[in-house]
Amino acid sequence: MLKHGSLGFATFGLLFGAFCWGVIWYPYRIMQDAGISGVAASLYTYVIAVTLCVVYFYKHGLAAFKQPKSILWLAIIAGWTNLSYVLAIIDGEVMRVMLLFYLSPLWTLVLAHFWLKERTNLKGVAIIILSLIGAFVMFWQPDSLPLPNNQAEWLALSSGMGFALTNVITRHSTHLSITVKSMAVWLGVIVVCLLFLPFQKAGMPWPTDLTLMEWSVMFLIALLLMAATLFVQYGITHIPVTRASVLFMFELVVAAIASYCLTDETLSAREWLGGSLIVIAALFAATNEST
Repeated sequence: MLKHGSLGFATFGLLFGAFCWGVIWYPYRIMQDAGISGVAASLYTYVIAVTLCVVYFYKHGLAAFKQPKSILWLAIIAGWTNLSYVLAIIDGEVMRVMLLFYLSPLWTLVLAHFWLKERTNLKGVAIIILSLIGAFVMFWQPDSLPLPNNQAEWLALSSGMGFALTNVITRHSTHLSITVKSMAVWLGVIVVCLLFLPFQKAGMPWPTDLTLMEWSVMFLIALLLMAATLFVQYGITHIPVTRASVLFMFELVVAAIASYCLTDETLSAREWLGGSLIVIAALFAATNEST
């Protein structure tokens, strides 16, 4: 049984991770305003994170290079999930991107049903229907199909799918340590960034082209990424998934407050309604034993 102190620290870890992901879009936007694209900024910040991790967790860091080839799937899919989320949150409306990302319970249910052969109960079916209704309401346009409006929203949707797929793969990776899984994610982001760089309109700035302030912002982002990943991995390890999922939705609260204070973005009544249905579906998914 988990001690009260460990339970409290695990809860703090999840809330802190949710806080980091709820505000991390803002320093990335600062970098983009400085002329550094989301791909370039992600590449530099994750290189910093991997470097710090290898230095601090030397033996564990090297162990990430000695894992079976199956870890490559986790790295690439998680890498795409993180990068697409960052690109979406930089260019899109913060709350719409967040809500689209939180369609991930829907994709988790579908993957679990068809891939893991887990039986979907009536509550699972209700979650799927409620999520789809919420998305339909959010995307509704009288003169077009109810689909994402722009590239950022498509990226957000794909990020939620990637997150769901990452969770399913992680279920088969219980033999991996928290540090190794974190390293795999960070290395995956670096690989995906390198693949995307040739297709970016903005050039890749050389390290010598960056100012001290820009390096400071990226170092701060890297620390937030490391802390969020390690704290969340610890929290998920020590708290039941159902409770962890509910706690991590604190990210939506943080993002809503941050976007209100730092931007002029607002949601319409229809978008709030659709978003509320998505959040309710996510909360139902968090208490659904079959997921």
